[in-house]
Amino acid sequence: MTPRVVCLGECMIELRQRPDGLLARAFGGDTLNTAVYLARLGVGVDYATALGDDAHSEEMLRAWAEEGVGTSLVLRLPGRLPGLYLIETDERGERRFSYWRDQAPVRQLFEQPETPRIEAGIAGADLVYLSGITLSLFRGAARERLFATLEALRARGGALAFDSNFRPRGWPDREEARAVYDRAIALSTTVLAGVEDFTLLDGEATPEGLIARFRAADVPEVVVKLAEPGCIVAPPGRETPVPPPEAVKPVDTTGAGDSFAAAYLAARLNGADPEAAALAGHRLAGVVVRHPGAIIPRDAMPADVPGPQSSLETS
Repeated sequence: MTPRVVCLGECMIELRQRPDGLLARAFGGDTLNTAVYLARLGVGVDYATALGDDAHSEEMLRAWAEEGVGTSLVLRLPGRLPGLYLIETDERGERRFSYWRDQAPVRQLFEQPETPRIEAGIAGADLVYLSGITLSLFRGAARERLFATLEALRARGGALAFDSNFRPRGWPDREEARAVYDRAIALSTTVLAGVEDFTLLDGEATPEGLIARFRAADVPEVVVKLAEPGCIVAPPGRETPVPPPEAVKPVDTTGAGDSFAAAYLAARLNGADPEAAALAGHRLAGVVVRHPGAIIPRDAMPADVPGPQSSLETS
């Protein structure tokens, strides 16, 4: 039976500054990018979020459907508009983001009459993927409903993959962020952790310290993402550096981590071991960073990145 994956988060209008100073428009968001790449790799994936009833939201839904991303877990809130972000890149391909998203409809995803249907869809998945950015969207009772849903997922044997993407601007303070991250990590079966994220979060982070932290929290599978040597995979009993198969000069690093996560998870669902899955992640991310924007043209997808066949272990 093909595993069912749910990605949870926010899609925004993406504006990318071109060399001539004009802006190119697209759509993107970290977990949405991962959902699109998962779908392209043959994974059955739904996206859980909330949108408005405007033309941009309609266009997003059509684009997701064309990519094969399921939209049954998307709520529509009348009168609301999606968030927006602007990408600026430097001569090395590194990017800077500016956001306009405080009133984005996804922030009310867990506060609507239809919310129980969304919660049931998330809790009933084989694998849920979310990020630190996802966690930053919710406060108070909405956050508690999110965690209750994730606890229900884990109680029935579903898997949770957590990507550490940390944006300080999305949090009132780091103390709150650390507490919420700890709750997510405690429920996770796979953590994709960026050393840069945890350095921003904690003030200092090392690969060894992160691996020890996640093992103390009984996380079965850890991937620590590095600038060098690429990443370290740490399933139970071993730690293996996995460098990228080739050096790449990036055009735009937007979507690199999102595509890595998609290829990694797709390969693991296909039965690949963590080291092979990390190589698949590097191969896809290495292609993505050679293109502007978060989501590359379909015909640019590498042919040697695997898709799903078997279940992701949750023990």
